[in-house]
Amino acid sequence: MTTPRTTFHPRPRRRRATAMVVAAAALVALSGCSASAGAGDVVTLNFFQFKPEAVGNFTAIIKDFEAENPGIRVSQNSVPDPDTAIRTLLVKDKVPDVLTLNVNGNYGELARACIFADLGENPVAKTVNPAVQDIVQSLGTCGADGTGEVNALPFASNASGILYNPDIFAANGVEVPTTWTELVAAADTFQANGVSPFFCTMKDSWTANPAFVNLGGTLMPDGFFDTLREESTNGADTVSFAQDFAEAADKEAMLFDYCQDNFASRDYNAGNKAFADGESAMYLQGSYAIPAIRANNPDAAIGSFPYPVTDDADARVVVSGVDVGIMIGRDTPHAAEAQKFVDYLMSPDVVTAYSEAQSTFSPLKDAAPNNDPALAGLEPYFSAGTIIGFIDHQIPAAVPLPNLLQTLVITGDTETFLADLDSEWDKVAARTTTQRQGK
Repeated sequence: MTTPRTTFHPRPRRRRATAMVVAAAALVALSGCSASAGAGDVVTLNFFQFKPEAVGNFTAIIKDFEAENPGIRVSQNSVPDPDTAIRTLLVKDKVPDVLTLNVNGNYGELARACIFADLGENPVAKTVNPAVQDIVQSLGTCGADGTGEVNALPFASNASGILYNPDIFAANGVEVPTTWTELVAAADTFQANGVSPFFCTMKDSWTANPAFVNLGGTLMPDGFFDTLREESTNGADTVSFAQDFAEAADKEAMLFDYCQDNFASRDYNAGNKAFADGESAMYLQGSYAIPAIRANNPDAAIGSFPYPVTDDADARVVVSGVDVGIMIGRDTPHAAEAQKFVDYLMSPDVVTAYSEAQSTFSPLKDAAPNNDPALAGLEPYFSAGTIIGFIDHQIPAAVPLPNLLQTLVITGDTETFLADLDSEWDKVAARTTTQRQGK
């Protein structure tokens, strides 16, 4: 299939400026919420909650917690741009008492800055699935990466696979693919039958990431990023994106050749609606998209399966990230009350109820599987711990990976993509080394 090629469409500056104004206004309100004791002996905790779509869930959780703990009040604060908001609070030395954040590369930087308390010795930390906690630890801790403190506990995990429409598969006589060859054959069958194999949404550049993290995460050499970071400081070059990600880049470009014709002008919201309405057989998004799809069509037919990256069906893994992590501010004056709230959040009943409402996976040991049929194809891998982390969380935010991927899938130029990715990584590494030497 030949797809139209177009140029990158940057997000309008006006919209970003408006979002920043709203975030700044919200911060004024947030920083004005006192974390000191309220009237009498009531303690008020400042709870920084980053997911706007989960405000209602946490409102209900807080109500139940306060009913059981009349001496504690929890003030939930949610802002439009949480990454900017939390960094602004840090500059003002106003770390909230309890926080939720997406456990990604930005979280790792904050953890290494030692602004979160060490939760490793708390009994609730022992209830977490070790494979999930390893993903958190790999992103950074206060101390040596992976061996330092436990600065966040996973509250909800997601899984990145391929969503599919079981009705469309059945109507076209296609089985769920378990190998790369089968996936390509399925796409060819749908295309030949006049069905769009994938609905793609390249107006939002980040939507190229899910396929890349699955392809690259499965195909890259063990320890790739550890070696790349080390060699960025010592001048060696035994690994590189050009050398070790060529197959992943080729397969990324190949998948996006099966997108609908207008894929460069469609955004994520349009994709969720289109898939909900049965406009494609598959959707290159993970469990995090399911609530949005169902918001468009509660009866949408949704199944899932892990990316079959190679022709070895037994080599399949599921890319998983901690969608919501819980932290406590390191210097909170209400450590005991904050820990009591965190213990409540991490209780099995609360975690399970949230997982069912938000189509996530429980990160707790021996948790009952999420029975959502849309997750059935991914659940066994999660429960078995056959999971790997999001590799884009290992790439510094200063490296414009989404924009580079957007250009890759629109142009199909894998050689330029890999060269640019190496170049951008080297630029960031050089700046980081210079900054360290200047200290």
